[in-house]
Amino acid sequence: MKRALVVGGVLIVGAAALFVGGTTDKWFLDVVGLGVLLLGLTGVYDLVQTRHSITRNYPIAGHARFLLEHIRPEIQQYFVETNTQGTPFDRETRDLVYDRAKGNHGDEPFGTERDVTAVGYEFVAHSMRARPKPDTPQPRVRLGGRHCTQPYDIALLNVSAMSFGSLSGNAIEALNRGAAKGGFAHDTGEGSVSTYHTRGGGDLIMEVASGYFGCRTPEGRFDDAKFAARAGLDQVKAINIKISQGAKPGLGGLLPGSKVNAEVAEARGVPVGTTVVSPPVHPEFSTPAELIDFIDRLRGLSGGKPVGFKICIGSRREFLAICKAMLERGSTPDFIIVDGSEGGTGAGPVEFEDHVGMPLTEALMFVHNALVGVGLRHEVRIGASGKVATGIDIVKRICQGADFTMSARAMMFAVGCIQAQTCHTNTCPVGVATQDPQRARALVVPDKAERVFQYQEKTVNSARQIVASMGLDDFDQLNPRKLFRRVDPQVTKTYHDLFEWLEPEQLLTDPPEAWERDWLEAATDTFEPASNSGPREDQPAMSRSNH
Repeated sequence: MKRALVVGGVLIVGAAALFVGGTTDKWFLDVVGLGVLLLGLTGVYDLVQTRHSITRNYPIAGHARFLLEHIRPEIQQYFVETNTQGTPFDRETRDLVYDRAKGNHGDEPFGTERDVTAVGYEFVAHSMRARPKPDTPQPRVRLGGRHCTQPYDIALLNVSAMSFGSLSGNAIEALNRGAAKGGFAHDTGEGSVSTYHTRGGGDLIMEVASGYFGCRTPEGRFDDAKFAARAGLDQVKAINIKISQGAKPGLGGLLPGSKVNAEVAEARGVPVGTTVVSPPVHPEFSTPAELIDFIDRLRGLSGGKPVGFKICIGSRREFLAICKAMLERGSTPDFIIVDGSEGGTGAGPVEFEDHVGMPLTEALMFVHNALVGVGLRHEVRIGASGKVATGIDIVKRICQGADFTMSARAMMFAVGCIQAQTCHTNTCPVGVATQDPQRARALVVPDKAERVFQYQEKTVNSARQIVASMGLDDFDQLNPRKLFRRVDPQVTKTYHDLFEWLEPEQLLTDPPEAWERDWLEAATDTFEPASNSGPREDQPAMSRSNH
């Protein structure tokens, strides 16, 4: 309403200036009046158009951003690099996401902006027997082990966990509608299933975090009946237990009371206006064996749907203890989503985003390696989450051990995020991360849903084209030999040659020296170490011979 009043005021001033100029022969008032009137008409258009969230929320003034970006695009990149918590996307990647979301091909002229001679630069090798990109539906990965009676075939790229409450209802609905059109999955985040998730009709992965939102007792404990009711929805295809996340590993979630309106409170099962803080650990289990039991419990309550967990790796020994518990209990999760410490959408503490948790590359290879080493890799699918944005990101992560990927920040870009870094303040200028209805109206659901769909489709198609250019027929043929890293200005090596890769069941028979102590100290009845020696700091993270 305020925006409309301001625009109306501009129109009145412009019309008045024209009237006075016409009646007094003061020509300069005609010029001023015409200019002001044109600005007012621009404001009217800004308020009713559906393409640009910035100008819907900031009519007339919002055009200054686009003007600056057009004249000096590096100005916008400066703000991205200085404002973004965690490791920001570079301009090339960010612009590629925007272009694909808008339906463009995302082709940049005049070569790469990257320094290909820099240590750490990664690439894949094309082949002289390159294939054409397959003209078939997107590949799928089946989630569902021995104990799962309702398996789910997940896409290669999906919407990672972002909660209603943190994101606006319009943003959630746009993400879910895009997922429905593209046939990929949408993780609800720890805020549970809301009406905005169900309106879109897209496949959902219901996340269960330590606060048990949407399935909690008044005291904050897990409620079997409430969980079964929501997990039993046809739209819910899988259950994801959040152990930890890359943006703030070791911390629970926090939602300011200013964002907990009636709709958010209903979805989460908390009082309106209450600042919501999740515990750092789950009250329902305290040992690796109890975690496996909890997974089995949720699988039964959900009617046999796939159940897995999301984790940012910290202690190698703790994860190996979970692997031992799988063997001891004779049961496994159906999937594990590995969240890299470089992930995060803008509301995590800076020091945690920058310095706590294992980066995705090391964590992904370690988890793959551990499952190979205990002989369970064939039963557990691995997802990769953390700065996944492009087709080459998908290819790299599969080479490193993943089966599928999840994206949060890039999906936020697709619905209009400009990285304003006001996620926690309820003042998001583009209506993505706010519960203010006036700000949220800037995000037009049908338009942004189409952008989410186009971004995912074009990104997966890019990954398929890259795989075809490598002379491969399928993503299953990717392995560590296909991914190269520059180790000094003159030398590149494959991931196969750079890292140690375990053989199936090697941890059970002859654990390598770099793994031995962690493996021997891992215990299924505790997450505490068996001694006070602490974890080793000189051990490699790797392994993946049979992937």
